[in-house]
Amino acid sequence: MNGLKGTGGELARDLAARARSTAPGCDLLVCPPAQLLIPVGEALAGGPVQLGGQDCHAESSGAHTGDISAPMLADTGCSHVIAGHSERRSDHGESDAEVRAKAAAAAAAGLVPIVCLGETEAERAAGRALAVIESQLRGSLPGGGGTGAAAAGPVVAYEPVWAIGTGKTATAGDIAEAHGHIRGLLREILGRAAGDSVRILYGGSVKPDNAAEILAVDDVDGALVGGASLKADDFWAIGASCP
Repeated sequence: MNGLKGTGGELARDLAARARSTAPGCDLLVCPPAQLLIPVGEALAGGPVQLGGQDCHAESSGAHTGDISAPMLADTGCSHVIAGHSERRSDHGESDAEVRAKAAAAAAAGLVPIVCLGETEAERAAGRALAVIESQLRGSLPGGGGTGAAAAGPVVAYEPVWAIGTGKTATAGDIAEAHGHIRGLLREILGRAAGDSVRILYGGSVKPDNAAEILAVDDVDGALVGGASLKADDFWAIGASCP
C-alpha cells in the first residue's frame, strides 16, 4: 500500500525506459496498488516489464464491494496476480482454501497466480517451518493440489514472514532447505516435469546487496521484492543480479 499517481507513474516510466534501452537479463513484473494499475500499465505498454495485481477475488463479478476480480485485472493488461501474501493471510485471515480459490480464478482468467507461503518466526522456532510450508502449498495450489493443467500453472513465492520488512533475511542454507522442500513437493504433486517447470521465488528483505547471493541458491528462480521495489535504482540492481 505505497504510491500515489505521481510517484507511481514516475517509477513505472523510469523502469520502462531502462528496460527499453537495456534488455533485462530476467523477466520483470511490477504489481502496484489497484488504483495505479491503469497509469502504470500505460507507462509499461509495449515494453518488456509486465504488470500484475496484488490480489483478486475468487468470483469473477458480483456484490463484493471493494474487491477486484481476476477478469478486471486481465482487462487492465495484467498478466499475473499475487495470491495469499502473508499480509493478506494475517490482516484479512485468508485461509489456504481462499487462496486456492483466488489462484484458480486467476488461472481461469488467463493470469498467472503467484501463490505465496511462508512460516512465522514462532513456527520456525518450534521447528515447524517445513511442515507449515507443506501444508500451505498443498492447500493453496489451484486444482486442490492435484495433477493436471490447473495445478501446473502457478508461480510459488516462499516468503518467511519473519523476514518481510524486518531487515532480517534467511540464510542461504535456510533458503536452500525451504526451496528444495518446495521443489520436491511440486514434483510429488504435479509430476517431475511439471514440478520442475514451476518458478519458485524468494521474498523477504531482498536488496541489491544480498540479491546475487540469494538468486544463486539452487531452486531460487527469482525474487518477490518488497520495499526495494519502491526505488528504481534498487529494483533494477536486483534484476541485474540474476545469474
